[in-house]
Amino acid sequence: MPLNRNTQLLRALMLVAIIVLSIFLVWRFYLAPDPNAGLVYGNGRIEATEIDVAAKTAGRIQDILVREGDFVTTGQVVARMDTENLMAQLREAQALFHQAESSVAIANSQLVQREAEKQAALALVAQREAELNVARKRYERSSSLAGRGATSQQEADDDFARQQSAVAAVSASKAQVAAADAAIVTARAQMAGAESALLGAQASIDRIQADISDSELKAVRDGRVQYRIAQPGEVIAAGGRVLNLVDLRDVYMTFFLPTLSAGRLALGTDVRIILDAAPDYVFPAKVSFVADVAQFTPKTVETATEREKLMFRVRAQIPQDLLDTYILRVKTGLPGVAYVLEDSQGEWPEHLAVRIP
Repeated sequence: MPLNRNTQLLRALMLVAIIVLSIFLVWRFYLAPDPNAGLVYGNGRIEATEIDVAAKTAGRIQDILVREGDFVTTGQVVARMDTENLMAQLREAQALFHQAESSVAIANSQLVQREAEKQAALALVAQREAELNVARKRYERSSSLAGRGATSQQEADDDFARQQSAVAAVSASKAQVAAADAAIVTARAQMAGAESALLGAQASIDRIQADISDSELKAVRDGRVQYRIAQPGEVIAAGGRVLNLVDLRDVYMTFFLPTLSAGRLALGTDVRIILDAAPDYVFPAKVSFVADVAQFTPKTVETATEREKLMFRVRAQIPQDLLDTYILRVKTGLPGVAYVLEDSQGEWPEHLAVRIP
């Protein structure tokens, strides 16, 4: 009899447990409020824009100053290229520049000399014209006197000859002025050529110095070194990649939503992100991109029930100020879930209120 009573008691307890479990399951799956009601969500991973640090010109890598995983800031030198050839080219260009400077000085001196020769020729023209004027007046007087018999005809003929000689002298001096003008034009052309050569030499120096400056490869953004693509001592072509960085100021999560939800989504819509590595925190974001072409959800983020559904790719951009505050703690590749309100005017549930470290 005691055994039968214990068996009956055990059966009664089991029945009560089954009833309680059934009630809980009914409540859990049918009666309890859904915490994600009014939300659409998708799985994704934290990503960032990738930037390649590459050599502008072909050459040998002299040194790489960072390792994979290092954080770098904008303008930081991360690698150096060998500049031995460039330094030799710079010395050659500087020598040509000094030579061009000398040519400019010589051309300028010649121009000054030609202009002085013209001034002398102009003075000679003035002198010859004065002499011509005197000779003409003398001839006029002697010719008049010879006509009246007051002087000999020979004297008048001599004065006429001197007048003609003065005319020729004026013509010769004016020819010298024309020659001086031509010499000045030539000197100015030589001056312009010398100055152009000087500018060309300076441009060569500037170009080589720019190449030398570019041989120090610098980070263009704040970020983290993801890969060292090349190693010191390797020779790379122009545009050859040396490092790969991730821009930690351009971080986002890519996830996928079904057609109906994606079609209602507007750029700038609020998004909440919960990372698997930090489930206690909720990070804010905004929709920055919605694909205009549907596609199958990639297997890295799809669920079993969604494998045959067309989905739209959505990007949720994390705010710049938040990234600036936690830039040293930002890591890419972390999986998580992105939530979006179906009603953009609705209120976020309490468990998706923003909570950041």
